[in-house]
Amino acid sequence: MFDAQLDAVYSAMKRLGYGDVDIVVAETGWPSVGDPNQPGVSMENAISYNKNLVKHINSGKGTPLMPNRTFETYVFSLFNENLKPSVSERNFGLFKPDLTPVYDVGILRNDKALAPTPGTAADAPSPSSPGRGRQWCVPESDASDDALQKNIDYVCSIGASGRHDFDCDFNHTGVLTSSDPSYEACDYPFDGLKLQQKSVAGISRRLYSTVGEILVVASSFVFVHFFLF
Repeated sequence: MFDAQLDAVYSAMKRLGYGDVDIVVAETGWPSVGDPNQPGVSMENAISYNKNLVKHINSGKGTPLMPNRTFETYVFSLFNENLKPSVSERNFGLFKPDLTPVYDVGILRNDKALAPTPGTAADAPSPSSPGRGRQWCVPESDASDDALQKNIDYVCSIGASGRHDFDCDFNHTGVLTSSDPSYEACDYPFDGLKLQQKSVAGISRRLYSTVGEILVVASSFVFVHFFLF
């Protein structure tokens, strides 16, 4: 499909007398999360498309009508954009806004920086960190209300999961703690069970926690609940 589109553009340009003009691919990509009516959108398909794209472009093979050529190509996009109108448009990025990778297409130098991706061993807690026990992600003491609200808006708009320390970074506004942040009516259990609906600072939400998922609690702070081993 990629080669066919390039050759179609080349054929039209050649017919108009511009066959010697270089072609630049300004945008090409695949979303990792989509809307319900987009069955072809998935993490696996995004990885497959972009990884094969990088491999194909770097091979210098070219296209049927333009063999042995390398095209300047820009992957859309570098970051997920949480202000886009639809789910798929918000999830074209190779990275999250907090700079953590969504998935790797073979360009990362440090494999340890990878975020978990569906269908891989990263779905399970890492056996390399025994005895770490329970940890929560809480705001840094100097984090502003505006920054925390943006974190809440971002996580609640797309959902979140994580099992690594960097999942608590939130653009340097979060920090891990082993101290249970529960207080008064605000309870953050660590048993992976369904939570009851509670009213916190005027905000009532029904929250659920499953093993391996982040639990986000929206109040005047954002708390992220990790199930770590």
